[in-house]
Amino acid sequence: MKLPICKRLLCCAAQVPQGARVADIGCDHGYLGIHLLQSGRASFVHACDLREGPIHRAMENALRFGTAEKMRFSRADGLSAVSPEEVDTVVCAGMGGDLIVQILRNAPWLKNEAYTLILQPQSSGQEVRRMLSEEGFGIVSETLCEDGGFLYYVMTVRFGNAAALTPGQQFCSPQLLESGSPLLPQYLERLERSLRGTVAGIAKGSTEEDRKKLAYYSAALEEIASYLHR
Repeated sequence: MKLPICKRLLCCAAQVPQGARVADIGCDHGYLGIHLLQSGRASFVHACDLREGPIHRAMENALRFGTAEKMRFSRADGLSAVSPEEVDTVVCAGMGGDLIVQILRNAPWLKNEAYTLILQPQSSGQEVRRMLSEEGFGIVSETLCEDGGFLYYVMTVRFGNAAALTPGQQFCSPQLLESGSPLLPQYLERLERSLRGTVAGIAKGSTEEDRKKLAYYSAALEEIASYLHR
């Protein structure tokens, strides 16, 4: 029986260090953790989800695919059920960037270079990159993958070696620019279009907050356009 895991999760799995002990936050059906154990990339997976339904599905799938003995399952908010001593890698994939920011801020023990974070926000990636920079985390690498006609970015992060990011770098990190991904031009084109729409919308506002946002998004757009057309 073949595990029906999607390309997006396979891209996340490829960033996990060999032999890792993994916390899979927002595990849904559990396919990521099962794949990590089946492939030998992980030695242990703690699968967590806020909802009861996904946890039951993940447990059933782990039994079906023979990985249940190397997994722990918790219905929990973020990393609240994870002990810092039981894992060395945390995966947050398939959720909004604002939620990822909240999860990481609620687990201050992650501010330790011993932990590897694999982050795949579905939205607001700029908020995740900004928070990482401000909280002292460095992006080790970032890559792109395509799945179902959508482009996804996956970050590998560790505490330390943080760098201040310009507005444009918050939308496309230096590590992603240097990744050599063949999907990068397509990603930059989509990002430029999105930012142009955002700037056009904000430009209609007249409040002080609108002016601050316009300055930020205009600066980001200028940088992204320079990356694309250089």
